[in-house]
Amino acid sequence: MPPRVRFAPSPTGYLHVGGARTALFNWLYARQTGGVLVLRIEDTDRERSSDAHTQVILDGLSWLGITWDEGPLFQGGFGQRHQADALRLLEAGKAYRCFCTREELDAQRRVTKGGREAFRYDRRCHRLAPDEVQSRLAQGDPFVVRFLMPSGEIAWEDAVHGRISFQGHDLDDLVILRADGTPIYNLAVVSDDIAMQITHVIRGDDHISNTPKQVALYRALGAPEPVFAHVPMILGSDGKKLSKRHGATAVGDYQDQGIFPAAMRNFLALLGWSPGGDREIMSEQEMTELFSLEGIQRKPAVFDTAKLEWMNGQYLSALDAELLRVPVERQLRILGVNAEGRDLLALIDAVKTRSRTIVHVAEQVAVRIQGPGPRDEKGDKLVAKLGDAYARNLGLMREALEPLSDAEWNAEMILARLTATAESHALKLGDAMQPIRVALTGGTVSEPVNELLAVVGREASLRRLVVPAP
Repeated sequence: MPPRVRFAPSPTGYLHVGGARTALFNWLYARQTGGVLVLRIEDTDRERSSDAHTQVILDGLSWLGITWDEGPLFQGGFGQRHQADALRLLEAGKAYRCFCTREELDAQRRVTKGGREAFRYDRRCHRLAPDEVQSRLAQGDPFVVRFLMPSGEIAWEDAVHGRISFQGHDLDDLVILRADGTPIYNLAVVSDDIAMQITHVIRGDDHISNTPKQVALYRALGAPEPVFAHVPMILGSDGKKLSKRHGATAVGDYQDQGIFPAAMRNFLALLGWSPGGDREIMSEQEMTELFSLEGIQRKPAVFDTAKLEWMNGQYLSALDAELLRVPVERQLRILGVNAEGRDLLALIDAVKTRSRTIVHVAEQVAVRIQGPGPRDEKGDKLVAKLGDAYARNLGLMREALEPLSDAEWNAEMILARLTATAESHALKLGDAMQPIRVALTGGTVSEPVNELLAVVGREASLRRLVVPAP
């Protein structure tokens, strides 16, 4: 039987980059092995789950290009099976009814807090005589169902971390059914994974503490355990768990910031997985062919936004301008810039190799269409550094360019005029060119100045090459 994996998000919020990375690893493993990816929406938290959150998750996966083979299946629709599995455990003596009230449990916790051990239920209801249990049921006393945790070692061979072991006697008898008959997470997950014949569970290593409970439930239900692969957590640049304080954490936010799906997939794949060597930029086919559980690393991965933008820039610069037209036009509309009548493809080509996101491309195109805003910090420093030479050099270059006609206004002719003028006045080429760049863009970074002047056009360029008053 080919491997069967699952991505099982809870629809209680957006698709976090950590969840997206987990989905990606499952997707890559299924594609690499010829297996099946099941999408299961774990919506048993009725108060926090919503259709809107489910749609956000589906949209995020679709944007990333992660497809699934079965689903989406909704965990909330499997309640009868969950209850049936709990009943099987009750009948086999591997679970028991617990009638303890909240007040009784709180009293036990207070006693535990006075000691050194973590709270574990004292199993008083497991010791109830059968006739007392029946009497309390007849009275309609509410109860939960607790799983009787075995006392021996619970161990498994993790595909990432190697052998992991817990002692059953250190674990609490977990509740598997609430008083209203709804399942608790650990039972629902195991019941669903058994029914869906999941062979490999690839998920974040924050779930390691749940795994011994789930392994015990698999064994109690007489089902084979899947292969567990717990992937490393994603940390922020400060070494702490990734959160909103580090910037965007929702996949949708990166879509809005102009990140390409292919770049995001490539970046996420390298958060905790190595294809070997120094390879960084990979196609979807390459990632699929190279992916393996053995390549997943144990140490936490760091989410480096600067590297994501760099990687996005590599994808962006390799794309034909025509493929960028629509997203750039959309972003220009957001910026309130009218590109009608302009050679948008030429403008995109001029800036894409120095841009890292679609937003940055649109911003640079906007500058070339409507002129710069206030100078940036580097532009101010250049003006201050050149002093009086800034205005003098800018004036010389403007005078050199003005005689060119519209027909002559091209990158080759412009370069020839600027170079000849700089040489005739014994100017360093940088001192001659940089004032033009600052006047046209407000900054010191752009495509070559002659190409910049060409895409801005003669009329707009001469209008912006304003020589400051002395």
